[in-house]
Amino acid sequence: MAEKIGCFIIDLHGINVSPEERDILEHPLVGGIILFTRNYESRKQLQHLCQQIRLSTTRPLLIMVDQEGGRVQRFIDEFTRLPFMAAFGKMYDEKPDVACRLLEDCGWLIATELLSVGIDLNLAPVLDLNKGISNVIGQRAFHSRPQVVVEMASVFIRGMREAGMAATGKHFPGHGSVALDSHVVISIDERSMQEIEQDDMIAFAGVIKSGISAIMAAHIIFPNADTLPVGFSRYWLQDILRDRLGFIGTILSDDLNMQGANISSNYTDRVVAARDAGCDFAMLCNNRQGVTQVLDNLPRTSYWVSKDKWGFLQGDFTKVKQQPFKENKRWQKAHEFLGKITHSMD
Repeated sequence: MAEKIGCFIIDLHGINVSPEERDILEHPLVGGIILFTRNYESRKQLQHLCQQIRLSTTRPLLIMVDQEGGRVQRFIDEFTRLPFMAAFGKMYDEKPDVACRLLEDCGWLIATELLSVGIDLNLAPVLDLNKGISNVIGQRAFHSRPQVVVEMASVFIRGMREAGMAATGKHFPGHGSVALDSHVVISIDERSMQEIEQDDMIAFAGVIKSGISAIMAAHIIFPNADTLPVGFSRYWLQDILRDRLGFIGTILSDDLNMQGANISSNYTDRVVAARDAGCDFAMLCNNRQGVTQVLDNLPRTSYWVSKDKWGFLQGDFTKVKQQPFKENKRWQKAHEFLGKITHSMD
C-alpha cells in the first residue's frame, strides 16, 4: 500500500475511461477522481467505470461524488431518489427525535448505495446555514440554526460511518450568508469575524468535535478577516480551522475552476496557492486544458498527501460485499420513507 498519493483531484469526460484519461490517471500527482451525472448511465456501468479507474494505476485513487440530495444528486436512476436536506430540517422543527433517526438512516443508505458501486467518498453533508439568502445553498442546507445543523449533521455522519464511508463537511466557514454564487462570481461576505464565529462557524466547530473526517473550503472572501478566498488563506485554514477549531482531518479545496477561485489565470498557481494555504487536496473540474497545465508544471516531489490524510477517506467495502443492500431491511425501510418525502416535495 502506498504511503503517499498525489494531491490533485480531477474529473472524467464520459461513462468510460478514455485512452487519454488512462494516461492522466497514471500520473503520480493524480490522487482522486470526482464523478458527475455525465459519468453515469446505470449502476452496472458505474461499477465498471470505478473498476476501470482503479485498474488504470497501481496506486490508490480516491473516487468521490456529490450525492447530497435534491438537485445535487449525480446518480438518480437505480439509486434512491433523495430529498433536499432542508426537508429533514422542517421535520426536525415538529419532531426532532424522528427527524434525527430518519436522517441517520438516510446517511447510511446514501453511503451504502455508493459503496456498492465502488465509490469511496461522498462530498456531504452541507454545513452551511439555510438563511434564505444564498440561492446556490438554499435547501441543500439542513436548517437556519447552527446548533440544529450540528445535531442533524452529526447523526447523518454517524449513519455514513456505520455503512463504512467518511463524510466531508462543506463549505467552510459557511456560504449561507452570501447571495452570489461563487461558481460564477467572486463572492464577498462583509461580516465581522465575531459575527461569523457566533453564527456559521458553530456548525463546523460542532462536527469537528464529533470527529468529521474531511472539510471543504469555500471560495468566499471575508475581507474583515483576510483578503484572500478561504481556500487560499493560511489564516482561515491554519489559524482558524487547524489551530482554533482543532481540526486534524483532511482539507479539500472546492473546484479551482470556479470564478471564486480566480486568483490567477494560471491553474498551476491556483493549485500551489491552495496547497500552500493548507489544502491537502486540490480539485480542478471541467477544464481538461487546466488539468494538463497543472500536471505538466507542478513539481512531482512536493505535492503529495500522506496516508494519515487520505487513508481514512477510502471506503470500507466489506459490508456491501457481504449482502446485497436491497435485501437489507434497514435499506428497505429507508428507501420507502425517502421515496415518500421526495414525492411530497415534487
